[in-house]
Amino acid sequence: MSKFFICVAILILLMSGCAAGIPSTGNAGTSDLKNEIRRIAEPYSLKVPGWELENFLRPLKNSRGQNDKEVDLSGLDSQIELVLKDQGIDIVPPVRIRLERPPLLLVLSPRNRIEYLDRILLSPDMSLSQMESLENQLDQVNLSALVVELGGLGAAYPALVSPDMPVRDVVDAAAEEWSHQNLAFRPLGYLYLLDSLGISQNPDVITMNETLAGIMAGEIGKKVYENYYNNSEEQQKSHAGRGFDFNREMRLTRRNVDVLLAQGDIKGAEQYMNERCLVFNGNGYSIRKLNQAYFAFHGIYGQDPGAVSPIYDAMQKLRARYTTLSHFIEEASKLTSYTDLQKAIANY
Repeated sequence: MSKFFICVAILILLMSGCAAGIPSTGNAGTSDLKNEIRRIAEPYSLKVPGWELENFLRPLKNSRGQNDKEVDLSGLDSQIELVLKDQGIDIVPPVRIRLERPPLLLVLSPRNRIEYLDRILLSPDMSLSQMESLENQLDQVNLSALVVELGGLGAAYPALVSPDMPVRDVVDAAAEEWSHQNLAFRPLGYLYLLDSLGISQNPDVITMNETLAGIMAGEIGKKVYENYYNNSEEQQKSHAGRGFDFNREMRLTRRNVDVLLAQGDIKGAEQYMNERCLVFNGNGYSIRKLNQAYFAFHGIYGQDPGAVSPIYDAMQKLRARYTTLSHFIEEASKLTSYTDLQKAIANY
């Protein structure tokens, strides 16, 4: 594959980003809602084309160094590539990571159900009061809104990864954002790009792509961390939630919210989520806001306790059938629907 083709494909990936959201359906109500969302978010929206171009052209040398634990991460790109080579995975595109805070992401869901309705990239410089003001404005048009602080953004080249995390999380995030970029050259990832553009939206495709990228990152990141960083920082175990099972409690919360919304009790579901947010915070887990948009965002990651999709378990079953990660990626990235995934498991 020529360097020129790689660059062109990357630029397509860049411009797609996460800024599309609601597709154009010709429905006047949907169009009006999309326009209203854009109008409200406009003061904080990231000017994506100019920002992407600046990120693409800006040298990496000024953004590579240490994270908040003062661990040298300047070699992270090459370390990930060495692990990829050892795993027999094609390094397309080359791994390029910029260690700086990614843009924020505005996530929107209807109030009467949990659905990843729309998302817009926002300036990373927003204050907390501005985030809350934007969310409140969107609440007024009967939407559930949440401004999310991302750990990484692969819809940019070089990918952005926040250094304000433990080293293992930085490594995993870097591996995951590259995984998204790699998948963009494969059928499943290409469909995800079409979804981002609002051309052909399919919730299963989003979850399958995020789940596959998460599995890739988990295995790649683990090897990178063990090879290069395992002894580089003091291992500090959090005492948050000692005796409190976060995953179990979050899964329980999601199930109860779904029941309340299915019964049409929107206010009851929102009051319940507010109460549960206090419980999580009281056990040392910092959650700024727990609402429908929170579950819509976390629900696309199949392994997340806030997800209810069966895709993660199905993808793990498929992974178990392959001895190498590269072979699994090759086959799983060809799947373009949940039906394909089910057939792949049944026919193996």
